[in-house]
Amino acid sequence: MNAAVTQRHARAFLPDITTNSNKERNSTQHSRVQQERDSLSQKSAQIPSKAEISLFKNSPKQNICVELLQQGYHRTDTGSVHAQQLSSCEPTVFHSLRTFSELFSLLRSDQDRRAAAEPGSDLGLQTPLEDQRDKLETMRLHLSQAEQAENTSSWTVVCEQRLFLGRYFSAPEDLWLSLHFYHSCTDLERGGHSRPATEAQACMAELYLQLDELEQAKQQAELCMQQADGAGWLDSAGLPLRLWARKILWRIYSRLADAPLEAADHREALRLLHKGYSMAKESDDKQIEGEASYRLGLTYQSAGDHTTAKQFFNTCMQICGTLQDANGLGKAYKAMAKSIQSEGNIHDTLQCLEKFADISRSEGLQHNLVNAYLCLGSIYCTMRQYDRAREYFLQGYDVACNLGDVSLLQKAQVLVGSARARCLIGKYSADVQSTSTDALQRLLAWKEPGDSVLLQPGVNAS
Repeated sequence: MNAAVTQRHARAFLPDITTNSNKERNSTQHSRVQQERDSLSQKSAQIPSKAEISLFKNSPKQNICVELLQQGYHRTDTGSVHAQQLSSCEPTVFHSLRTFSELFSLLRSDQDRRAAAEPGSDLGLQTPLEDQRDKLETMRLHLSQAEQAENTSSWTVVCEQRLFLGRYFSAPEDLWLSLHFYHSCTDLERGGHSRPATEAQACMAELYLQLDELEQAKQQAELCMQQADGAGWLDSAGLPLRLWARKILWRIYSRLADAPLEAADHREALRLLHKGYSMAKESDDKQIEGEASYRLGLTYQSAGDHTTAKQFFNTCMQICGTLQDANGLGKAYKAMAKSIQSEGNIHDTLQCLEKFADISRSEGLQHNLVNAYLCLGSIYCTMRQYDRAREYFLQGYDVACNLGDVSLLQKAQVLVGSARARCLIGKYSADVQSTSTDALQRLLAWKEPGDSVLLQPGVNAS
């Protein structure tokens, strides 16, 4: 009986062992299959797609163009930009430019510009636009958004996208692109009078001023002012566009006045500067108004009208005093001293120059301080007070030594030497005319060798 029970228990026990072993074997096989599947999945994930391969295989230009065609931005019309017009930065009328055709025209324009460049020029050494992926991608993105907005007649959005591109291409080598996008913003049949288009005109005025194309700059700034007046528009920085346009116009009129001033045509220069002064006063910027007053004062001074010049210098002093502009205030005192000196009022001239020196000294304006000392010394030279002149020249010389400005130091050295020579000549003449024993001894001493040290700066000439 015990054997039968044992055999029955053994039969019941052995199948359980076999069952667990099969489960483990099946589990192991399933794990291996899963690992193989995961491995295959990882290998397939590591294999780049056709689109990823093209990013490395094709040029940036090809990838951008393919992407545009896939997105459907391939329609063209009569608004294509000619390369010659773009390369010369001339304004072009734009009519619903489409992304693909515009981008292609810009790339062709860049090629033409580079081909026309002289060998070894900076343009020839620059990376071609078609190889600059970031710039191409930026143009693709914002031109596509502009086209989408144009299709829904959202003209302000169109202008905003083109204004962004104009600002994006701010590097010197990209100014032609910047002008292109600004013009494409302002020359739209619809949207050309919107806020972003008006801001683009101000940006163009700045660019043309930078390129020294003053008439173009003036035209764009005036258009900006006309459109911004009464609209209350703010630029991207939150400043009123109408004030920005006036600030630009002041700078333009000031630059326009340079040519007639060089030709001594004071009447034309004053006409332009008065226009600029009006713009400066309307700009609500006292710093610019002070500069305009100073410039007008200098021009009247050059024309010989010192009375009017002093009025503008006074205006400049008041503004600079309010703004605590020590540099501007010092320049105004120096200019005022010159006009007062021309009228023969030496006392007031010296007072102005002393104030110029005091302001420069207290504010640490060392270059201005040297100029103030040298001006004071020159005034005393005209009064034949050579000892006093020498003192101021020496002070200017000492400050110039600390500055390390070679040209200013050389100027101070010449004036110090000149004043010392005048002092010696005066004393020598007085001793020659004198009959005293001391005078005779000094005359004999000056003839002894080695007494040339008297002419060296810092040694008292007795």
